[in-house]
Amino acid sequence: MYLSVAPRSGSKTPFAHVCLIGCVLLLGSMRTLAAGPQVPAPVLTLDDAVARTLQRHPSLAVFEFRHRALDGRATTAALRPALNLDIELENFFGTNGMDDAELTLGISSVVELGGKRAARGERINAERLLLDADRQVQAMDLLGEVMLRYVRVLSATESAALAESSVRLALDAVNGVEDRVAAGAAPQMELLRAQAALARAQLTLQRNGQQLKAERVALAAMWGETTADFSVAGGNLYRLGSAGDFDDYFARAQQNPLLSRFASESRVQAAQLRLARADARADVAWAVGVRGSRETDSTSLVAGVSMPLWSGERARGGMDAAQAELDGIAVRQLSAELNLHTQLYRAFNSRAQSIAAVHRLQAEIIPALSGALEESERYYLAGRYGYQEWVSAREELLDARRALIDEATAALLAGAELEQLTAAPLAYSRASENAAMPLEK
Repeated sequence: MYLSVAPRSGSKTPFAHVCLIGCVLLLGSMRTLAAGPQVPAPVLTLDDAVARTLQRHPSLAVFEFRHRALDGRATTAALRPALNLDIELENFFGTNGMDDAELTLGISSVVELGGKRAARGERINAERLLLDADRQVQAMDLLGEVMLRYVRVLSATESAALAESSVRLALDAVNGVEDRVAAGAAPQMELLRAQAALARAQLTLQRNGQQLKAERVALAAMWGETTADFSVAGGNLYRLGSAGDFDDYFARAQQNPLLSRFASESRVQAAQLRLARADARADVAWAVGVRGSRETDSTSLVAGVSMPLWSGERARGGMDAAQAELDGIAVRQLSAELNLHTQLYRAFNSRAQSIAAVHRLQAEIIPALSGALEESERYYLAGRYGYQEWVSAREELLDARRALIDEATAALLAGAELEQLTAAPLAYSRASENAAMPLEK
């Protein structure tokens, strides 16, 4: 996007320069007419972005299939031991041929002892809770990524707006220098420098515009789209709220799904331990059947039971492994809590520092530099300041505004990390944001 304005009246601009400006304006008008009326893109709030992501992101759809797999396993775990049809033929094709043959038809099965079927059901139920916890963790990861990309779009939007402002300031400088050069009060070198500064500002505007498009497409990819037909309210970049209190954040962080997941994992391992202990109880196998003998031409009933020996010793390894897994969860949970505290403290301090910097830039630094720019421009046009003083004042103001964007972006990114770690919105109210606050879910 390039901005072009005609020189002010009274300036002696070369004819080629005037023709170039006219061609640019004519080309822009032709493009506008060909494109027709421009319909503004709808404004996307973070609420909308989150809703779209939770509805369409494929990583969450996977959990439906995992639930269906658990349903199948639950059906299998609830089954009783199967009945077996046994057929046994003895004493055939011996010395007497088939005369001594005996045929036995029977049914056999197993009687499960130790509550094995109930233990299997408990494990499946515990795995359901763990799967729900995994889904919450995945959803929080997605929310964190959505907030990160949304903040980047806000930052890119403000950077593009700043680049447009920089182009306007550079155009004003070109016009002012042209007047002084035409009046013989400034050398041609100053006009060349002003024109070069304008070209650099236009290049920056073009680069920032492309960066904004890339960030918007990256955000749209969160809900499976490859084009971005939305805009954002860039002013929300500076709505930061207060830093808050760290202890409050840490207390809320205890509800993080990542920590809650350890409780679900403990239930799974406890159920696995109960199942291992149930396996230590030997199952009783039974069989009942009918035996027919050709030798005696008689029929009789047969029955039998069997039980494996030393089954408790054979199950000892499984019980020890399940107990070790259960004990290890508490250690991993403690490590996760320490890491959570460290991350939370770092994000809290980063956000507090950036909020303080934003307030200083808005209240003191930028107003002072704006006044300095106005004064330097006025004195330059009056011939009391040199061109370098005017340029320096302009660059200092632009640098301060870039710093404001950077600090606000850092504050929002740290706030997004706080929300992800605490699994809750930040403490400040969203009512004044009109549902467009970039850090609210």
